[in-house]
Amino acid sequence: MKKKLIALAALVLAVVAVWFALRIYQEASGALPIISPAPELPAGDEDLPFTVPQGFSVSVFSRETPGARALTRDPKGTLLASLMSKGKIVALPDIDSNGKADEVITILEGLRNPHGILIHCPDPIREPPASNGAGTGSESARQDACRLYVAEEDVVRSYAYDADTFTVSSPRTIVSLPQSGGHSTRTLLLHPDGKTLLVSVGSSCNVCEEKDARRAKVLAIDIEEGAFGTPTDFSTGLRNMVFMAIHPVTGEIWGTEMGRDLLGDDTPPDEVNILERGKNYGWPICYGKNVHDSAYDKNTYFRNPCMEPFEIPSHIDIPAHSAPLGLAFVPEEGWPEDYWHDLFVAYHGSWNRSTPTGYKIVRFDLDPHGKPTGEVSDFMAGFILPAQAGDGRTVIGRPVDILIQPGGTMYVSDDRAGAIYRIYRTR
Repeated sequence: MKKKLIALAALVLAVVAVWFALRIYQEASGALPIISPAPELPAGDEDLPFTVPQGFSVSVFSRETPGARALTRDPKGTLLASLMSKGKIVALPDIDSNGKADEVITILEGLRNPHGILIHCPDPIREPPASNGAGTGSESARQDACRLYVAEEDVVRSYAYDADTFTVSSPRTIVSLPQSGGHSTRTLLLHPDGKTLLVSVGSSCNVCEEKDARRAKVLAIDIEEGAFGTPTDFSTGLRNMVFMAIHPVTGEIWGTEMGRDLLGDDTPPDEVNILERGKNYGWPICYGKNVHDSAYDKNTYFRNPCMEPFEIPSHIDIPAHSAPLGLAFVPEEGWPEDYWHDLFVAYHGSWNRSTPTGYKIVRFDLDPHGKPTGEVSDFMAGFILPAQAGDGRTVIGRPVDILIQPGGTMYVSDDRAGAIYRIYRTR
């Protein structure tokens, strides 16, 4: 019993020490924690503080989505969102197509930190023509067979989803996931093969050797074969890859990765990575372009351990502490030609940097095969007021996910303001 009490006391002291270290770092660097609640958004769209390039405009699609994170569309086009801090999945219909949600409808509630969401519908079912000559009815059958996948912190479940009533039924547990510790977001992506569900699981710490083999990686689950509960490793060495997207030309899987903390203002970079099955992306001993984290790993053996063949460097380096989250590629239909296949990334924003960075949507100019040209520009800014940038009370919002569509329209979730924005092309 005495040993247990000593161990508990040591754990408490360690936690307190880390907390004080973070506070000292914040105060010494001039960084301040973000103060809640967030300032209210202006009542009218014309007064919004955001800036976008000429030819685009911003409006508020919903103001009633506290903790808004991941976005997707259901088979009939309704926007769905995860409200992580509220434990909800909601639908946001826009029946009159005026660019604003008519209401917020709760689909699921009482969840544990729900984050990733996706809708998966099987291929159209082959069936004979309807007797009234209205067609095969296969599209209706396909929609009726759609399932909503939801990633909570400790589990991924799927539900039969009704796009007419925004209701679910027949819950099915896909896989259990680690809970507690750091990095509670779990994000979902359907692999281009149409049968593999990818699940990102962040690390339990800033930098460490993980004891749970399911952490700091992307897991793969074969949902077509029903091999639920038995994930395999897809990509490893990923500290906190929160969002993923598929390149429209190459079919590659891209993801945003947050680098470790407490190495200063500018080290290490955050990253955009291209994920390959079976490859390792370096954490906890490597970051960026195969740079060795010698502050953590002292075991070099007279060589750079990050130059091993299985260590994959970042594809794009992002300024440290930008906290990149949602990413999306620009389609051709309805977008200016010079935007085609470019990459948008949401910078959630720093918490531990002397001069705050992030708090914006950035556009990376890419060639059609995903190679960066070197051109990087702000697409949506104004989430932090520049006049008092060090004061957390001036942080209006923090962008999270990006849902981009043909026709020059994109949606951005904001978990600080509890809003979803609509950015649309005006010419």
